[in-house]
Amino acid sequence: MALLKFKGVGITALAGAVPKRVVNNLEYTDFFPKEQVIEVVEKVGVYERRFADENTCSSDLCFAAAQKLIIDNEIDRGEIDLLIFISQTQDYRMPATACTLQHRLGLSNSCIAFDVNLGCSAFIYGMSVAYSMMQSGAIRKALILDGETRSKVYGPRDRRSAFIFGDGGVAALVEKDDKFGETTFSLNTDGSRADLIMIKAGGYRHPSTPETLVERVVDEYGNMRSDEQGYMKGGDVFNFVIREIPRDIKKTIAESGKAVEEIDYFCFHQANNFINAFIAKKMKLDVSKIPHTIEKFGNTSSVSVPLTIVSELKDKLDGCKCLMLSAFGVGMTWATGIVSFVDTKISDIVEVESGQPVDEYLRREYTPIEGVPEELDTHTNGD
Repeated sequence: MALLKFKGVGITALAGAVPKRVVNNLEYTDFFPKEQVIEVVEKVGVYERRFADENTCSSDLCFAAAQKLIIDNEIDRGEIDLLIFISQTQDYRMPATACTLQHRLGLSNSCIAFDVNLGCSAFIYGMSVAYSMMQSGAIRKALILDGETRSKVYGPRDRRSAFIFGDGGVAALVEKDDKFGETTFSLNTDGSRADLIMIKAGGYRHPSTPETLVERVVDEYGNMRSDEQGYMKGGDVFNFVIREIPRDIKKTIAESGKAVEEIDYFCFHQANNFINAFIAKKMKLDVSKIPHTIEKFGNTSSVSVPLTIVSELKDKLDGCKCLMLSAFGVGMTWATGIVSFVDTKISDIVEVESGQPVDEYLRREYTPIEGVPEELDTHTNGD
C-alpha cells in the first residue's frame, strides 16, 4: 500500500458541470422489456443520468466547470501554474487535452499542463499529484479538471452496463495554506485484474478495424457490444471491492491518526447502491454521513466523488471538515484519502447544452516564425 502524506495543501474551491440532457432510466427501454428495465434500475439504484450530445466532450464539461470556478472566486488566471486534466474519454489521441484547456481558459504559457489517463480512482490520484507538486515547488495555484463522457463508451444493448454510466465534469482549485493540516492518501494497483473492466479495441494493441466496430452477441443472455465498447465482469469486480476497499479504508484512517467518529463525511465512488451499502454495513458507518448521487447522475467514473461533494455538500463545508474519499475502478486501481476541507467554496452546478462542433478555439491566424526560412517553417495552424 503506497501511503503519501502532505501538509498545508488543500482544495479551496469546487465547481461542477453536467450535460443538460436528463435520461430517465425507467424509460430507457429501446432494447429491453420494461420489466427487465425496472429490475435492473431498482437493483443498481440509478434512476436518472446526464448524457452529453455528439458535440460535447469531457473537456467541454471541464471548461464550463473551470470557468464557473474562476469567475465565482475571482481567480487571477495568471496565477494558475498547474493544470491536470483527468479523463479516459479525452478529446484526441494527441495532443493532451490539458494543453487545449490551458489555451481555452486563457492561462499563462508558463502553466504546467498534462493529462492523467486513469479510471474511477483518478481524482484521488490527481489530488496526490497536485499536492505533491505544490508542496515541493513554487506553484501558486493548481486546477484539477476531471471529466468523463462514459455514455459514449458503453453500448446500449449490453444490459450489464447500459443503465449505469453518465457524464459530468468538475474543477477543483488547489492552494497552499497551513490551515489544511495533514492529508493522507493510499494509492493501489493490481494489474493482474486489468481485464475486469476494459475496452479491448481502439488502441495500439488492438487497433480499430471495421470488425471491431460491429456489435455482436457476447453471452447467453443476448447482450450485445462491439470490441470498442466497454465491458465489466461485475461479479469479479464486486468480489474485488468487498475484499480490498474496507481494508484500505481502515488502514488509511489508522495511518492518518483519525478516529472513524472524527470523519464528517464518507464520500464513496458512486459505482452502484448495492456495493456502497454493503461497505457501509460491513464497516458500521453512520449512513447519515454518506452523501450519494448515483440515483440522479449514475456512475460518472472518476468524476463521481468530487461531483458528489459539489452536489450534496454545498454549504456544508464551512469551517474545518474531515472527509474520507474512496474510489476504485479500471486497472484495477483503488485509492483512499483522508482530507481536510476548510471553508471550501462550492459553486452551483452548471448545465451544459451543447459543445462546439468544430475546434474554433484552436484556430488562429498563421504567422510565420521570424528568421526561419519558409521551407523549414512548420508553424501552421494546429501544429
